[in-house]
Amino acid sequence: MNHISLSAPVRATLAGAVLLASLVGCDQLKAMSGQAAATKASPTACADYTKRLCKESGDDSPICTSVKSTADLLPPEACAAGLANVAFTIKKLGEKRKKCDELVTKLCADIGPTTPTCDMVKTHTKTFPPERCDMMMQHYAEVVADLKRQEEKNKPLAPEKMAKLTAGDAPSFGPTDAKVTIVEFSDFQCPFCSPAANAVQQLRAKYSDKVHFVFRQFPLSFHQNAHTAAEATLAAKAQGKFWEFHDKLFANQQKLDRPSLEGFAKEVGLDVPKFKKALDDKTYAPTVDAEQKLGEEVAVDGTPTMFLNGARIANPTDFDAISKQIDAALKTAG
Repeated sequence: MNHISLSAPVRATLAGAVLLASLVGCDQLKAMSGQAAATKASPTACADYTKRLCKESGDDSPICTSVKSTADLLPPEACAAGLANVAFTIKKLGEKRKKCDELVTKLCADIGPTTPTCDMVKTHTKTFPPERCDMMMQHYAEVVADLKRQEEKNKPLAPEKMAKLTAGDAPSFGPTDAKVTIVEFSDFQCPFCSPAANAVQQLRAKYSDKVHFVFRQFPLSFHQNAHTAAEATLAAKAQGKFWEFHDKLFANQQKLDRPSLEGFAKEVGLDVPKFKKALDDKTYAPTVDAEQKLGEEVAVDGTPTMFLNGARIANPTDFDAISKQIDAALKTAG
């Protein structure tokens, strides 16, 4: 038998037809076909049918995606017949979504119905096929444990924990008695930390007299040059050039080997022999390690991570988003 290769759009449409058949039912499809010949349809019948089903199932759901592709193959009369019998389809849809609804109810009861994690569960579960919800129910203990950890991580830090993050002589800018304090944990080799560094540059320009900003080292183990780069920035700080060196490294993330670090030290005006000795002696390695442990104590598991007055910033790479949070906090603080 010859193998017939189908294009991706055709495969998607056929899959959608199968899903629609399972959702509507064969008897209902036959009824739709029979009614189609006798139904005077609006030119927008298929669009209306798709809109109604997507409203019920969720715009991002697999069912909505499949119905969109399948409806393109149906004559308007068939879609009009489907609309006339849409209550049947909605009932079937409810039956298929029952497992996901049960999952959401159970998870939110255990996590807390008013928590951000519950809201996240409600939003994302709408896009899950019923089979995924069934699988999650089978592994419920692991799922709820993971979500509880996520919820705990998202809680604002206690004042004593935030005070611990700002204690000592870490690189910083802004008045220590500012109404808003931000602490960032970062990795100089992390590609996501580069846009965060750009945001920090803008924060320095706009809020250096209103916000106390503290930088903490968190080099990830799989970034081979990150730990030495972190040590190098602290060696630069000892010579009063932390922020210049910080900006230089983030502008050259692909060049963080030892010779490049020494070249950057010269470019920003450091005493290079003194800088090299600090790296050779691993003078600042214990400080970097201690800051990593400090981050782990407050559930930092990736970079960049920022806390604003103890609350984790959702998007630490977006200056506008951070700025709005700062302005709101400053307004609240009076």
